[in-house]
Amino acid sequence: MSETYKLGTQCLHAGQEPDPTTMSRAVPIYRTSSYTLRDTEHAANLFALKELGNIYTRLMNPTQDVLEKRVAALEGGAAALAVSSGTSAVFYSIINICQVGDEVVSANTLYGGTYTMFK
Repeated sequence: MSETYKLGTQCLHAGQEPDPTTMSRAVPIYRTSSYTLRDTEHAANLFALKELGNIYTRLMNPTQDVLEKRVAALEGGAAALAVSSGTSAVFYSIINICQVGDEVVSANTLYGGTYTMFK
């Protein structure tokens, strides 16, 4: 959303344009797990990240894309990442902050999965 909108409008509309075919304003829920590829070149470009597009829902999904764009707009960020669990969120955070050989200092009263990841 290039213009400045109030919070309520951003909550409802950020990150999504009406469907050009149906003119639906609501975000569709894509329940597919896989997507078709035009040809082998298209597939190679997608998997090499030379071209953006849907490959497999675990990696990218149009509904998830709207959620990420909307959260980024609401938080004033450049981008957002939706993950499937809190453990995934902790993992993505730590792996992007720490380097090989770094140490993480934390309490030992963490969620068990997080504690095990840090050990």
